[in-house]
Formats: sequence, structure tokens, C-alpha cells
Amino acid sequence: MSTHLSNHQIHLAARLSALLPLALFAAALALVPGIMAGSSYRAAVAWVPALGVDLSLMIDGLSLLFVLIITGIGFFVTLYSVDYLHGHARTGRFFFFLHAFMLSMLGLVTADNVIALFVFWELTTIFSYLLIGFDHEHENSRKSARQALLVTGAGGLALLAGFLLLQIASGTYEISQMVPAASDLQAHGFYIPILVLLLAGAFTKSAQFPFHFWLPNAMAAPSPVSAFLHSATMVKGGIYLLARFHPIMGGTAAWEATLVLVGGFTAVLGAFTALGQTDLKKILAYTTVAGLGIMTMLLGGQSTPSMTAVLTFLLVHALYKSALFLVAGIIDHQAGTREIGRLDGLARSMPFTGFAAFAACLSMAGFPLFFGFIGKEIMYKGVLAETMMPGLAAAAAVLANGLMTAVAGVFLIRPFLSDRAGIHLETREAGIRMWSGPMILGMMTIFFGVVPEFVGRVLINPAVKAIHEPSKYVEFAIFHGINDPLALSVLTLAIGAALYVNRQRVNRVVCAVYRAVSLDASQLYEHVINAVAAAGKAQNRILQNGSLHRYFFIVVAAFFTVAALSYVRGMQGFTGISITVPPVEQALLLIVILAAVAAVVITRSVLLAICSLGVVGAGIAIVFLTFGAPDLALTQLLVETLTVIIVSIILLRLPSLGSGHRRGRGRKFFDGALAAATGILVTTLMLTVLSSPLDRSLTDFFEKNSYLAAHGKNIVNVILVDFRSFDTLGEIIVVAAAGIAGYALIRKRRHSS
Repeated sequence: MSTHLSNHQIHLAARLSALLPLALFAAALALVPGIMAGSSYRAAVAWVPALGVDLSLMIDGLSLLFVLIITGIGFFVTLYSVDYLHGHARTGRFFFFLHAFMLSMLGLVTADNVIALFVFWELTTIFSYLLIGFDHEHENSRKSARQALLVTGAGGLALLAGFLLLQIASGTYEISQMVPAASDLQAHGFYIPILVLLLAGAFTKSAQFPFHFWLPNAMAAPSPVSAFLHSATMVKGGIYLLARFHPIMGGTAAWEATLVLVGGFTAVLGAFTALGQTDLKKILAYTTVAGLGIMTMLLGGQSTPSMTAVLTFLLVHALYKSALFLVAGIIDHQAGTREIGRLDGLARSMPFTGFAAFAACLSMAGFPLFFGFIGKEIMYKGVLAETMMPGLAAAAAVLANGLMTAVAGVFLIRPFLSDRAGIHLETREAGIRMWSGPMILGMMTIFFGVVPEFVGRVLINPAVKAIHEPSKYVEFAIFHGINDPLALSVLTLAIGAALYVNRQRVNRVVCAVYRAVSLDASQLYEHVINAVAAAGKAQNRILQNGSLHRYFFIVVAAFFTVAALSYVRGMQGFTGISITVPPVEQALLLIVILAAVAAVVITRSVLLAICSLGVVGAGIAIVFLTFGAPDLALTQLLVETLTVIIVSIILLRLPSLGSGHRRGRGRKFFDGALAAATGILVTTLMLTVLSSPLDRSLTDFFEKNSYLAAHGKNIVNVILVDFRSFDTLGEIIVVAAAGIAGYALIRKRRHSS
């Protein structure tokens, strides 16, 4: 009873969680009138004032468009997931990850500070990793999640480096303050390094060639995750980044040529590959790659039509692709397969899902009266208006769109409309919470296609204004007259029909090209991963081979090398040594210490060696005492006492020093030489430090700032908990981890005994 009640509560909480994206969507809608009037909204609080970093958020037309897409589709995905995951053991965890990702994505598209943007950027990477690997009991899910994390995470690190260089070049972390200084920034010597690093972050996130391989593999995620991450949110993070920095970094030949070439090639490659797939989600994944390539290519332009085209296609793509991903999930949920060869006649048994697929596919194909047609008209107008390789861009756009038209036919005709003799699955329509989302999204593709001027005026034009100052807005209309874009749209449909009819031949050609020229970088990724793993194993064999002698040797050798190099580079040497004859009691103490050291080296008794070490420590403590440092002497004495007791307990359980493997003379000589060299080096360092003038700058700093900055009267405490708090935290973590490990070992020993 209690388990059933718990599941019911989780189910109810999941449904109620849909209120979060719905409330955020409503709040964003309330900002539309102000954004249309040319306003923008900004809020900032100090975050790291010592570094000049603020947590600043800004909503303008571009941010608002993304916020509406994220929250609107997030609402439908949440409702859909309630039934899709009904009865799943980790439902609560899924919705936590989903909404945490959504909030991270909202932070990304509204951040005005580049450091804040990077933090939200990486949060989307982490939560997408958790969502893609949600079914972590499957190896494929774990592998796909790790691949997405490594590829996009590496791009994120490059992005951080680019942001830091951007701050150095512009003098600010705020994006809104970088825009007026764009011309100076583009003339700066850091422009090309910044451009390369920003593009690395954007290309990995948005799966541009050669980083496109991770996106189709991420289809191991549950279908609602695919619908949200890979059509409306995560992969469009890279597109948002390019759009947001377009007024800052765009307009140069390097920017335009890179985006047009990489985007155009990615679009054609993704669309060609999609046509050869048989899994519904894989088809959609590769068409997403193609769509992202088109948007990247359009962002290489500088005209108002290009900017209008990229933001229109962004909305077009989000609507039809999220609907189709949800449809694919319904088919998988109800029929138990996503293979096209096993599906047919679904429109009869699943009419609502079939209608959603019909509307979304026709929008993807670019049929008139669908929003996709409007998007393609404006897209062709944009590429033809550019000065950077307009012919190449137009050819890539027409070919990619023609291929996606054929793919839309594959997705719609065979599973839904055909009536082939073959395997007929017993399917029935899903619940209303599952099909309502894709149906509404599909209907929106029709509604926006019928009233395009409304969408352009309310959403697209304000977004264009945020990244490009238009001389004249592009008009949205059902029919723009007989012109070049219309001719290209007709040509696109003709190419799509021809490719669909001859899809088997096209597939054979594509396979032959793939065999001749490998365009998939996933093999390179696997080679890199394997090489890193092999290097790790080799390092373990060398450094962690179980020999205490080797561990100690490596530590001492590393210390000697680093200290010696530092000394040679930075120290000036000591001026001289004044040797004075010590008093009798100090001379006797020195003799006792040396005798104890000799005993440690000679003896084969563990107990005698420990006691001799204790004598050395106690002797040093007395030395401190004779020179007037009683606190230091007390500390030394306590440490030595504890060391002797603890080490005695441990080592008395070990065999005697002479019972183990006897080392050869050469090895003994080498160990002795290393010990002697280390001792000489430490002595030299101490003499050099003592002969140098005392630098009181640090002392002065702590005296001046301990009370005023940290509000502490004890300077030592202030240093530990404030000025070097991260070091202290790290030490505490190390000690705690060592304690936990020791406790685990003791428990294991008790269980074994």
C-alpha cells in the first residue's frame, strides 16, 4: 500500500511539475508587448565583485524567442513524459533532471555576463549527460552520455578560454557592453584566437561537422529527452551563441567563410545520411544535424533577410522537430519498435498521432500553407542576398531542403499511409497527454503558416533587431509573388520527390561514398578515448605498481627536481656561511642526533628504527627550545610522539627490515645519493633564505587586511579560513577521504575475519 501511494504521489508531482514551464511561458508572454516596442529587460547582482563578475540577466527579442520555445515545448514534453514514464522506477529523478536542464537553458539564453553564460552552458552539458544516460543500466546509454559529455564539455572549456580572452580584449564581461566596441575588438590581435575558441564551443554544442557524430548517438535517451534537448534546447545553444555574438564577432571574412562552409557542408551531409536511416529517431537526428547546419550557414550572412531567415527557421525547426520526436516516441511506446520496415498503416489505428506527423512532416518538407514553406522562402531570400558565396549557399540550402523533403516522405508515407503486406502490429492510440502535445505543435505549424505576418511582427522581427539593426524588416506573407525564392521552393519540392522515388539508388551512392571517404569522426573519437585509457594503464603500471619503495622514490625525486629547478631559475645563492663553535650541550645534542640517524640506517629492527627516528625528532625539538622557540619545540615534540606511537602500531605488524627482498648495491647507492642530494638541496635552500633580506610584503598585507577584509583578529586563523580557504577546504576533503577509506578498510577486515 505504501509503495502504491508513493508511486501515485510521484505521478501527481510529475503532472504538477508541468506548471513550472507553463508559468514561465506565461511570464515570458507578458513581456512580448514591451519587447515589440523596442524595450529590453536587464537585472544584475554582484557575484564575484573582486573579479568584477556580476550575475546579470537580460531579455531582449532574441532571448525572448528562445525562452518561449524552451518553456512552451518544455510544457508539452513534461505532460508527455507523465504517461511515457508511467510506472518507471526513477520518474522523480527524471523530472528533476528535466526541469533543472530547462532552468539551466533559460539561464544560458538570458545571461548577459559571459562567465554566467559559461556556468549555465556547462550546467546544460551536465544535465544533458544525466538525461541521455537516464537508462544507465544499458551500456549504449552510458556510452552515448559519456560521448556527449566529453565532446560538448571539451567545447565548453574552449569557450571559457575564448570568454577570458574576450574580456581581456574588450575590458568587460558584459555582452551588452561588448557590442558598441565590436569594431575595436575585431581589430584586436586576439580576434582570431577568440573566434576559433567561440566557434569550437558553438560547433561542438550544435553538432557541426566534424563534431556531428555525438548527436545521433544521443538518441539512446528517452524520446521526450530527444524532443527537448535535440530539437528545442541543447543543440540550439550553439546557434544561440553564434546569434548572440553575431553583432560582436560577425562581419569579417573569417566569420562569414567559416560559417557558410562548415554550415553548408554539415547541412548536406546530415540530410544525405538521414535518407539512408531506417530508425525513426535516427532519421530525425540526422535531419536535426542538417537543420543546425542550415542555421549556422545563414548566420554567416550579414543582411537582414539572412538574420530573419535563421530565426524563422529556428522556430520552424523547433516546432516540427519536437512534434516528430514525440510522435516517434509514441510509436515506440505503443508499437514497441521504431523500425520503418515493421510499421505501416498507423494512421488508421493512431489518427491523432498520424495528424501530428502529417502536419509536422509537411512543414519539414516546405509545402505551401505550412510554416516550413514560409521559412524556406525567407531562407532562399537570405542566401541570395549575401555577398559571401551566395551561389554555394543557395545550392547547399536547396539540396539539403530537397533531401529533407524526401526524408519527410519516408517518415510519413511508409509508417502511416502505406498498406503493405507484411508485419502488422497491433497498435492503438496513446493517451491524450501523449498525443495532445505533438498535435498542438503540428497545428501551430499550420497556424503560423496561415498567419505568418503575425509571427513575424510578434516574435521574429524583435529577435532580428536584437542582433542586427535592420534597415527594413522582411515581410512575412503566404505568397510573395513569382520570384527567385519561389522558384527555388518549387525546385526543392521537385528534388525531394525525385529523391524519394529513387531513395534506394541514392542510398547506394551514399554508402559507396562513405566507404570511399569516411566522414564520421566517431572512429577518431574512439581512438582518442582508447589512447587515453591506454596511457592511464601505462601510468598505473609505472607509478602504482604496489612498491612502497618506488612511491617514496618518486615523491623524493619529484621534490628534488622541482626544488632544484626553482632554485636554479630564481634564487641568487647565499652569500656565505659563518661557522661558530656551538656550546657543549648543543654539540652533545648534535652527536646524539647523528648517532640516531646512523642507527636508523644500520639497524634491521623495526622497533629500533622507529625509536631512533623519535630520538631525531626529539633532538630537533630540543634544538628549537635552546634557540628560544618553545611553541615550535612543543609542536615538534607532540608530532614526533604521535608519529612514533602510530607508526609503531603499524610497522610492528610488518616483517623486519632485513627479511624482505635485499636490494643490490647499485640500488642502495642510488637511494643514498638521492637522499644525500635532497638533504644538501634543502640545506642550501635554507641557507639561501636566511641570507636573503626578509620580505615583509605578505606580512604587511595580512596585517592590513585581516581585520578589515575578513573581520578576524587572529591573523593565522584568517589566513586558514579566508585567504587560503580553498586550500583548507581541499585539505579537509583529503583528510576526510582518507578517514572514510580507512574506515572502509577496517570494516572490510572485520567482515573478512
